[in-house]
Amino acid sequence: MEIARLQTGEVVDASKADAGAHRERQRQRRLLRIALVLLVPTLWFWVREFSGNPVHPGFPPMLRDNPELSLLVVLMAVMMSMMIIPYIGAGRSPHTMLRPEDSTVRLADVVGATATKHEAIDTLNIFLNHEKFLDQMGGSARRGVLFEGPPGTGKTYLAKALAAEAGVPFLFVSASEFQSMFYGQTNRKVRAFFKALRKAARAEGGAIGFIEEFDAIGGARQGMGVSGSREGGAGIVNELLVQMQSFELPTGCQKMKSWFIDHLNRLLPSHTSIARPKLRPANVLVVAATNRAADLDPALLRPGRFDRTIHFDVPPRSDRLAIAEYYLERKRHDQSVSAAFVADLTAGYTPVRIEKLLDEALVVALRAGRGEMNRNDVVDAQMVTEVGVSHDVGYHPEERRRVAIHEAGHALVAALNGRDVKLASILRRSGSLGLVAHGEIDERYLKTPTEATDLMAVALAGRAAEIQEFGEASSGIASDLAAATAIAAQLVGMLGAGGSLLSLEAAHVPGAGNLVAKVFHDDIARAKADEYMNRAADRAACAVLEHRHALLALADGLVEQDELSGDEVHAIVAAAMAR
Repeated sequence: MEIARLQTGEVVDASKADAGAHRERQRQRRLLRIALVLLVPTLWFWVREFSGNPVHPGFPPMLRDNPELSLLVVLMAVMMSMMIIPYIGAGRSPHTMLRPEDSTVRLADVVGATATKHEAIDTLNIFLNHEKFLDQMGGSARRGVLFEGPPGTGKTYLAKALAAEAGVPFLFVSASEFQSMFYGQTNRKVRAFFKALRKAARAEGGAIGFIEEFDAIGGARQGMGVSGSREGGAGIVNELLVQMQSFELPTGCQKMKSWFIDHLNRLLPSHTSIARPKLRPANVLVVAATNRAADLDPALLRPGRFDRTIHFDVPPRSDRLAIAEYYLERKRHDQSVSAAFVADLTAGYTPVRIEKLLDEALVVALRAGRGEMNRNDVVDAQMVTEVGVSHDVGYHPEERRRVAIHEAGHALVAALNGRDVKLASILRRSGSLGLVAHGEIDERYLKTPTEATDLMAVALAGRAAEIQEFGEASSGIASDLAAATAIAAQLVGMLGAGGSLLSLEAAHVPGAGNLVAKVFHDDIARAKADEYMNRAADRAACAVLEHRHALLALADGLVEQDELSGDEVHAIVAAAMAR
């Protein structure tokens, strides 16, 4: 296979790559070695047999004729085993080796994240054809790749798929498993893991090592004292740095050959000296995964170590669409549940969260006695996973009406501002007496100050509705005020919407650990944020007064049904405004 074929963006045939050819050569050598090893004892056995002195298996005559000595030898062996085995076991590599046939994940199962997938495939193809890449192009294959991104974005999933496609052993280990109660054994486990990688690579033509939660052992070194002891922190990083350069180390057999040749060359003239065996580096790819790449020691990320970082992020809508199609093909659903609907509903979700959301929707459907999920099941499942299970708290009639008015205010202003209302409820979920779930109709990554003030008006609409209908607001507005205050602080302290382009977020203010506290500490910024709050409150009050018919219709629906779907909310608002 020509090296130019590596640019196709598809995984090369592992059986025809350098790794596959190496594996076939090793298989043939292994068979020859077994035949040679078995030849000597087999000949010796038959020589003894034909000479009339056959081999008798069992203990030597000295032990067989002396039971007391046999018992003593057995007891000593048991005692030595009890003393040595725990110490030997404490330094063993904690990895689990997976063969390609053990994995049910293939690259075809990795949907979405096209750019990330192509980058990983390029790394895999160079790994499989490391000899051609070196001999034909003069390049060195990557030794370490860092998968960095939030939890659940598919780092481990993609690593397993790459190992399965490569057809080589996959050594999986969690970084915390390297820790040991015995001093010095943590570093020894790291050495044992890399030794197992080199051994597997030389036997199989390549090996992939995967270290989960890499920041547990690769954190930045802070010193060599008690707080950063050589065993617990800095020493482990030092060991990792050394081991990442160990793939060109000779094997025991190669060391013996080199030793023999060196001693033989001392007896030979210089022009007849024997060349030492050429060392070929073990074909090893180490993949480390973390969601805290900033905490890693910088020396681990320099060229020659984990010099390539592949970032995993929450998928955009196009990727969520592909992910939803993949999972909906495997989960029963009716026609109301489409991949587009799931993609729109799950903005900010990781692939794992999308799968678990659909699984939870199936649970909701099963609870209702149905064998497939529908659109409402998915929405209910989202509320359960994000907010909690709903239940009726048995409101006093007047309090029930107040909560309904409060949530109707949120729903009304959200609908008027073009928000996609998904659900309005007066059932209790977690610590909330009610909720209105809403989001962007189209996925957006940026927000303008106008859109931010719209969100503030939505947050303060519950308060405005209560004051309008009951003369005063209840304690239920506490979380609304906190949410609106946070938005106002972002506008003033971070986005330059307070009359000054200076960012309070960039300032270190003693005693002010977050942006809201920094705004409170600055008199001008606080006054501007208060002004934004008052404007938003006035907008909310005007909206609920102008569209009071819609507000009361929404409140009546909530009192009667406890919950209103997004379609019902928008229909009630549209009907009331058409009057």
